[in-house]
Amino acid sequence: MARHTIVLGYTPSASGRVALDRAVQEAKLRDSRILVVLSMWGGKKTAFDEVTLARRALDEAEARLKAEKVAFEIRELVRGKTPAQDLADLAEEEKADLIVIGYRHRTKSGKYFLGSDAQDILLAAPCPVLLVRPPEGEED
Repeated sequence: MARHTIVLGYTPSASGRVALDRAVQEAKLRDSRILVVLSMWGGKKTAFDEVTLARRALDEAEARLKAEKVAFEIRELVRGKTPAQDLADLAEEEKADLIVIGYRHRTKSGKYFLGSDAQDILLAAPCPVLLVRPPEGEED
């Protein structure tokens, strides 16, 4: 039987680290591989310091995944697409079983809306989406 695939929408943030933690748990439960995806616009829309921070975060994620002994692949996407488009397209291509994304705590008025990236991912996803967030006080 083919191994299951979990697509992890990763960001260099507290919510990204919580999503990584949960993806590792899910991978161990499901005997799945994790496809770590960091999506950036690129070009003039992405500052150099954002790229540097993202690459450092991906190195940390790779070290964590190696230590956890789970199968994984890392993809840094700079294709001029939104994170929702990148994750949905990749999940479709890979026939993913699950997408895991982090979500930051919102204010009372912000709770009425998930936020454009999270909402767009939920609407575009070709498979179930697991939305996780850090405990209050540990937000981005």
